[in-house]
Amino acid sequence: MISLWDTTGTEVVKALAAERRSAGGVASGMALTLIVVVDEKSVREAEAAATIAAATHPCRLLVVVRSDIERDRSRLDAEIVVGGRLGPCEAVVMRMSGRLALHAESVVMPLLVPDVPVVTWWNGVPPEEIATDFLGVVADRRITDSAQAADPVAALRQRAIDYAPGDTDLAWTRITPWRTLVTGAFDTAEARIVGATVVAPRSDPTAALMTSWLAARLGIRPEWQETTEFPRMRAVELRCANGDQVLLTRENGSAIFTRTGQQERHLPLVRRPLGEELAEELRRLDADDVYAEALGTMAGLPGLRARPARRVHVWKDPALAQRAEASVGAMAGPGGSAA
Repeated sequence: MISLWDTTGTEVVKALAAERRSAGGVASGMALTLIVVVDEKSVREAEAAATIAAATHPCRLLVVVRSDIERDRSRLDAEIVVGGRLGPCEAVVMRMSGRLALHAESVVMPLLVPDVPVVTWWNGVPPEEIATDFLGVVADRRITDSAQAADPVAALRQRAIDYAPGDTDLAWTRITPWRTLVTGAFDTAEARIVGATVVAPRSDPTAALMTSWLAARLGIRPEWQETTEFPRMRAVELRCANGDQVLLTRENGSAIFTRTGQQERHLPLVRRPLGEELAEELRRLDADDVYAEALGTMAGLPGLRARPARRVHVWKDPALAQRAEASVGAMAGPGGSAA
């Protein structure tokens, strides 16, 4: 491990090259570059998740920690790890402050592995518009997590407004086990599904996507039954044209499968660690059309799959925006108007 304090991007590139030479074969065969945008408090969580994902997807991990953009002097501190505690990956953890934090791409771009896909993951509150973050524009795949927003369902709708092929959200990844079980229920189904009910808290983004996925796939209008007794999606019920019912209920790390005229069965439905969810998304590097259809159905925005895949960077300076707001507030005075 190499630590560089108050350094430059050039020195980081040199130090990584030197560490790769020392590690030898450990540093070869990178399948992709994974850029992680994260707050300081979540760095260890992101590293742990990337370690799990790197077990099946050897990658170069570039962790970008931005802070204190109002600071007069820019500063870059970096930690370089090849192999070791982070498994079969090369990792560069970069802590940026001052104006440099607004131009993280100037340090990140020279560190991208040539000729392999780039994935950007925001392990925190997702950006409102990905195009305003160059680290998202440069990526082939972009992973957000609406569950970390103050209003997860509203954040998911914003993901639809801002969608471009290649985007995905971990709220979608978390319903993969549910979708697998629901799909398996059709193996012996003889009647058409005419109705469905999803039992979940109103703020659960996984329930929003589950409801819209059922609507898009089955051509029905599922009901969302709100519950305050459980923090996550609790159950999915399907109703058939012949009167049969299929019910999946989450219970202590498993799903209870109930069907009219059949015995109750217990099926696995464990909550996966963050690293396994990330690894699932890294398995595919093309656009997820099923997710796009479900997301568009949820937000009432059809045709997301037909949008251009290429994003164009839109530069916005949050520091200038904050100063403008402060200036307007000062002109308005306490409780007054600027007019």
